[in-house]
Amino acid sequence: MSRVCQLTGKRPVSGNSVSHSNRKTRRRFLPNLFKKRFFIPETGEWIVLKVSNTALRSISKHGISVYLKKQQARGFAQDVRLNTPGC
Repeated sequence: MSRVCQLTGKRPVSGNSVSHSNRKTRRRFLPNLFKKRFFIPETGEWIVLKVSNTALRSISKHGISVYLKKQQARGFAQDVRLNTPGC
């Protein structure tokens, strides 16, 4: 699987490693990703997501359901589906 956060869309970026003598070599900055299980209380099911540390902090602050709805409204989290009975 690719190194992309499913909720924020964070992905690797490239830059330079700069030595003491100011020589520059290309490198990649990888996002801090975790594979995490979340319980959705509205549906009563578990989902497994690959999320960044920033997303984990936001989920613990706001809750998984609120955060997922907010990210889907922003255009992220397109591959994450909540099987809500009312929708």
